[in-house]
Amino acid sequence: MARHLVSEHNIDGVPVVTLSSPDCGVEASFAPTLGMIGCSLRHRGAELLGQRGGLAKYKASGSTMGIPLLHPWANRLSGFAYTAAGRTVTLDPHSPLLHRDANGLPMHGVLAAYPKWRAATPAADATGARLSALLDFAADPALLAAFPFPHTLALDVTLREATLTIAATLRPTSDAAVPVAFGFHPYLQLPGVERADWYIEAPVQRRLLLDQRMIPTGASEAIFIEPGRLGDRTFDDLYTDLRRPAPFSLTGGGRRVTVAFDDGYRFAQIYAPEREALICFEPMTAPTNALVSGQGLPLAQPGEAYRATFSIAVE
Repeated sequence: MARHLVSEHNIDGVPVVTLSSPDCGVEASFAPTLGMIGCSLRHRGAELLGQRGGLAKYKASGSTMGIPLLHPWANRLSGFAYTAAGRTVTLDPHSPLLHRDANGLPMHGVLAAYPKWRAATPAADATGARLSALLDFAADPALLAAFPFPHTLALDVTLREATLTIAATLRPTSDAAVPVAFGFHPYLQLPGVERADWYIEAPVQRRLLLDQRMIPTGASEAIFIEPGRLGDRTFDDLYTDLRRPAPFSLTGGGRRVTVAFDDGYRFAQIYAPEREALICFEPMTAPTNALVSGQGLPLAQPGEAYRATFSIAVE
């Protein structure tokens, strides 16, 4: 069996926990005091996560990098009010928890760089290295004002040989059902390989059409993304009808990175901007704007839990 280790240190002055599999040359780092963000994934010293502004900028402004959690909604909302699970909510546009996109719409939920996760002691043995953290959403009135559905959210991170798995478990803590619209935004890169030469595969079969604000219109179309060089292709699109168990993949420079939506994620956003050497295969439990539209929105019922997992493997 492969060896697995755990270490603790600082990056940009932020405490991080690193899970490592030395025999496979893989290290994954997370920052429990900064939103439990995945801040680094290295393979034989090469950084596979887009750092963008790094942890310091993420802490200061919520500017995303690495593998951030997007909760209680992934992507954006069409406005500052929504009705879900029988409750109508009006967001405070001046709340420091909110971040906005280029059109001024609420973006990526309210947990960017959130400091109040309670992390358990990390552990490692022959089967893997593990880190777990829990957030009691109802313990913060500011969070409840934006999303008045009491619940806990647990993140369980495991590195087993060359595969990193992130499991998220949402549990209602009152007699009210909780809408489930979270997601993750892994920024992937292949250092030392030109963006145009990245080879991508995306197992999607249907694209949800978006308006000019990147909000789903309700229409969709069959789609096939041709496997091959990324070239000058760009993406910022929402997909469903994923071909399971086929993973998304990014290949180049003798390395292949795969992202598997293992369970609980029915939707995917692919983001590959023109001027940045990165690509994101984003697992989402619900489509963009589901809190407003209600379309494709799961509910976690009292006494039950919603668990979703995805994994990133390096070959």
